[in-house]
Amino acid sequence: MASQIGLETPWSKAFGLEVPILNAPMGGVAGGALAAAVSAAGGLGMIGVGSAGSVKMLVREAEIPRRLGIPFGVGLLSWAIEREPALLETAIEAAPALVSVSFGAPGPWIGRLQEAGIATATQVYDVATARDAADAGIDVIVARGSEGGGHGRNGVATLPLLQGILDNVDIPVLAAGGIGTSRGFAAVLAAGAAGAWLGTPFLACNESLLSTKARARVLAAGENDTTYTRVFDIARGNPWPAEYGERVLANRFSAEWAGMEDELAGDDDARRRLAKARSADDYDVAEINAGQGVGLVRQETSAKQVMDDLARDAVILLRRWAPGSDPGVQVT
Repeated sequence: MASQIGLETPWSKAFGLEVPILNAPMGGVAGGALAAAVSAAGGLGMIGVGSAGSVKMLVREAEIPRRLGIPFGVGLLSWAIEREPALLETAIEAAPALVSVSFGAPGPWIGRLQEAGIATATQVYDVATARDAADAGIDVIVARGSEGGGHGRNGVATLPLLQGILDNVDIPVLAAGGIGTSRGFAAVLAAGAAGAWLGTPFLACNESLLSTKARARVLAAGENDTTYTRVFDIARGNPWPAEYGERVLANRFSAEWAGMEDELAGDDDARRRLAKARSADDYDVAEINAGQGVGLVRQETSAKQVMDDLARDAVILLRRWAPGSDPGVQVT
């Protein structure tokens, strides 16, 4: 059941959303169940096809919202579809409302998706790449600040990035990174964002693919408990471009190998230790992607509850900041 709280921006209204929120397409976390729940609550749920994703996985997870007749989106990795073009074709066949392709320069996939009637998005990390994406014809930009969990660049923070991009492009911009509660959500909307792209607030949701032990780690983490690193990708042999590290919950493995990435690449024992820890849900060694807003996540709940709380309290805040006026917010 969709949220009873309607909070619209021009972009979200045109896109048919009741609430301008998309869950970030987190690989290994955002599957079909989470995407369906976010969309059912009035936003747009995204299915993440991460570095370990596959055509088979995408077909399986996309079938969940498709079977329910619920709109959804798909997030792909630019370098991954270059290696396996079938990922893009499978995404198109799934008929999502939106496909995000990130971690590489805009490419011919933009036209291919738009020809199929699918909106396009990409994450950017500075004003120059935002301009490039706009010039390439992208439909919506995700301004992803360095506070965000998972892969990205450790450069510009969300608010400076959002302000710079909004001043330099004329297409809708979604804000991502460090937005953990209605205060952050209201702030980026007030700044002019078309919506919010949220990952960390959904980690502990019932519909998340995270294990019970991983959710417990998320709930116990504080604002200072993340680190930006490449050690897990190196130890796993993931072919991520070197410019994209990942923000994770700091643990014994990340501390042990910080600054020793070259040595780690040739250490078979360390790689085996990480693989074993991942299989055993041992998060003293294995990684959990999370942004700096992880300290704001304090209970395991449903995606609908997260959506409702964000929207309801953001409406209150926006009206408080603009007394006697309706700042583009509609409550239904």
